[in-house]
Amino acid sequence: MSSPLAMPDVFHIYDTTLRDGNQQEGMHLSVTDKLRIARLLDELGVNFIEGGWPAMVAGDEDFFKSAATELELRNAKLVAYGRTREPGLTCENDPALAKLVEANTEVVCLVAKAHDVHVYDALRTTLEENLAMVDETVRYLVGLGKRVFVDLEHFFDGYKANPTYAMAVLRKAAEAGAEVVVLCDTNGGMLPHDMGDIVSAATQVGVDLGVHCQNDSGCAVANSMSALDAGVMHVQGTINGYGERSGNVDLTTVIANLQLKYKWQVISPGQLGTLTSISNSIAEIAHQPLNPRQPFVGHSAFAHKAGLHAKAVQINENLYQHVDPRAVGNSTHMVISEMASRASVQVKGEELGLDLSDRKVADQVAELVKQRESKGYSYDLADASFELLVLDYLDQLELPFQVVSWKVVSEDDGSEENSVSEASVKLIANGLREGVISVGNGPVNALGQALIQALSGEYPFVKSYSLTDYKVRILDMEAGTDAVVRVMIVTTDGETTWTTLGVGTDVIEASWEALADAYHYGLMKGYGSNK
Repeated sequence: MSSPLAMPDVFHIYDTTLRDGNQQEGMHLSVTDKLRIARLLDELGVNFIEGGWPAMVAGDEDFFKSAATELELRNAKLVAYGRTREPGLTCENDPALAKLVEANTEVVCLVAKAHDVHVYDALRTTLEENLAMVDETVRYLVGLGKRVFVDLEHFFDGYKANPTYAMAVLRKAAEAGAEVVVLCDTNGGMLPHDMGDIVSAATQVGVDLGVHCQNDSGCAVANSMSALDAGVMHVQGTINGYGERSGNVDLTTVIANLQLKYKWQVISPGQLGTLTSISNSIAEIAHQPLNPRQPFVGHSAFAHKAGLHAKAVQINENLYQHVDPRAVGNSTHMVISEMASRASVQVKGEELGLDLSDRKVADQVAELVKQRESKGYSYDLADASFELLVLDYLDQLELPFQVVSWKVVSEDDGSEENSVSEASVKLIANGLREGVISVGNGPVNALGQALIQALSGEYPFVKSYSLTDYKVRILDMEAGTDAVVRVMIVTTDGETTWTTLGVGTDVIEASWEALADAYHYGLMKGYGSNK
């Protein structure tokens, strides 16, 4: 089926990061976290932000109370989530519905059962009672002046098992006054060809339709796009695809596809340019690791490693990129590795402000990289170490300090409180010799503390430096304790981060190389000096 020629007159991007995304294993958003994320979502330009389920989730009541006074939304509407009334209760005496109303949002979203087996086994009621629950709850909330969306849980599985009943629930929600009825692939097992066929059948009811796709089959984005092709005008999902099991559809991918491929202006071009930064900011608030291969917004989404690709991109950046990365706030970058070529080295040099335009010099640097990588170095994610390597090769490296000697000793008597590492560092900075002894929580921390003490006299701003990530990889596992190890260190001054690496048969020696280079690089760049 071909894609729509025009964007629907009314179209919704509905974000459920704060509710469905927060169900992800290991993800726990506080009220403050939710308020911060909601502001970012509003800045991005989504139409609806589902804040949570006030009757079921601890803390969601507090979120809606705080949102009433602390959250000023310019682009989005805040939505409270709930369920249809319980079997045997009236809407007026159902405490969960009372909590939903007390959230005091203009828009509410109800979950309703659309799969007959779930009606029997989960609700433990009859098919007729479930239809009445949908009808009465929607009418009750509409009567209170609410805009009502209805999520039909397990709609697609229910349709495949009993299409007559699934469609009956859909019609009942529409007849009762639901503004949008959302078809949910709750188990995430649908495939795009079935999705399009079922949505096409549902459009015959004549109500505005939405879609909510989980990613258990790996097809959440494809399924959502197929549903859009078939006629839905409302898509639900989460930023970065957060959610339980394999997650929800990733709205960053859906938004970028609609805006750049379908040419639908679902958000403004300026807002689209913030997509990468907002994706990263929400990941930071949620304490979730970034996915470097995430489409459009991942660090590696527009990264080029192969020499052939690098040469082509150097000539025409569109040859190996499906969109302009700047449109989503990302950028092209070259990965320097054992596949380094003259072209990739030249492009990376240009990124870093290094003049490698001389073909002979670029060839020599590429060969140097290959030699270093054969010994265990890997410059894929260590731009700082690569820049130091090139500057040294070009005889342009002016180190801010010279190490005279270093030593670290760890003592452990078996008790945690008496475990200590002591490091001594002697160096020369600006012609002055410094020698310090420092203790720390482990040998690398002790060495880092010693470096800061030794350098802070000449470079006071070095006190802002801290290690944010430390990774050790064994490169030759068959060698056992004699194996070569690679250490990668990420350092920050609170604003900028940079990555350096070290290699050796001694993990402390490799760590020292990465650590010393981190401080060399930071001081050369003046990071932290404006504080």
